[in-house]
Amino acid sequence: MSKHIAVVGLGSMGGAMAGALHRAGWQVCGYDPSPAARAAAEEAGVRAVDDLDALAGTPYVVLSLPSATVVEATLPVLLARPGTLAVVDTTTSQPDTSAACAALAAQKGAVFVDAPVSGGRAGAAAGRLTAFVGATEEALDAARPVLDALTDGQYRHLGGPGSGNVVKLLNNVLAAVNLVSVGEALAVAKAYGVDPAAAAAGISGASGGSKVSAAMYPDWVLSGTYDSGFALGLMARDASLAVETAQQRGESPRLLAAASDRWQSALADLGPTADFTEIARTVAPSLTS
Repeated sequence: MSKHIAVVGLGSMGGAMAGALHRAGWQVCGYDPSPAARAAAEEAGVRAVDDLDALAGTPYVVLSLPSATVVEATLPVLLARPGTLAVVDTTTSQPDTSAACAALAAQKGAVFVDAPVSGGRAGAAAGRLTAFVGATEEALDAARPVLDALTDGQYRHLGGPGSGNVVKLLNNVLAAVNLVSVGEALAVAKAYGVDPAAAAAGISGASGGSKVSAAMYPDWVLSGTYDSGFALGLMARDASLAVETAQQRGESPRLLAAASDRWQSALADLGPTADFTEIARTVAPSLTS
């Protein structure tokens, strides 16, 4: 099996994945339009190139890009020369985009797998992400070496092309809902004189508990650090995309839509570069003052 792999998008997540692949013995070459991102990758032992064209025909490719639009523009460049076996797209993208990309890859003798990931930069650096996979069985088999390297086997095949994007968007919008609801609940606890940290710990051991109450609020909100590394603008985008994806199939998820509206308001107030846990500043200001 070839161990040559290209990583396109060397930001927080892509750069960490590239470094993890390099440490795992892959021969990694990367591209990012940002000179700073390329320089950081070089420091981690990853060979970076100045032009995306230079990666065309690489046997394996990982995409970590900001949007479905960028994925659509990138894939044809990578497939312009023969040799690519599998493209694994870890971008939080859109189902229709992934289906179209899978069809294009098939025409070029390659496979395209949508595999958006969860686990943050720490999970990426450790090679222990969780991936939501949409692919045919044939595509999954071709991409398995890359998926194993990125997730240590922690991925779930959810269906055909686009399925991974659907479930990842649902995962993120559920987290978005929970970040709003837990914040509001802890603010009520504080209003009654209950320590919010104690309330969060109590809830987390019971039926209302979640990763949000057990970790996100204690670690990043109640501590005042707000340093998860995931931008508020990205979560607001994902929540909106999840609602749009539902509406495209005739579903009207009212609670998800209401939460998405709260995120759009927070985006307007705090800006896209704020940490996503700073949603607490708008939904539970008594916790953050």
